Amino acid sequence: MLVLSRQRDETIMIGDDIEVTVVDIRGDKVRLGINAPREISVHRKEVYDAIRRENRAAAQVKPEDVSGVAGKAAPAAPGTVAPKPGDASKDEPKK
Repeated sequence: MLVLSRQRDETIMIGDDIEVTVVDIRGDKVRLGINAPREISVHRKEVYDAIRRENRAAAQVKPEDVSGVAGKAAPAAPGTVAPKPGDASKDEPKK
């Protein structure tokens, strides 16, 4: 692990396009500002770990765990009426 000392308003670079700046220091808390490209996810470690746990759990779902879900229509949005089976869409031209 690389350990660096920085003071308030000082920045470190990770690669060419990620900047980590010390924004504030209050007691034993350090606030960091991170500039990174949109395609780079930035999370606190505990949030990242929770996301990974949820993704692993979702990947373990078996087809029988969700049986009966496929083929069911989504509920109609509030204020709308769900079409009846066999009704043609109003957007489709009539033949």
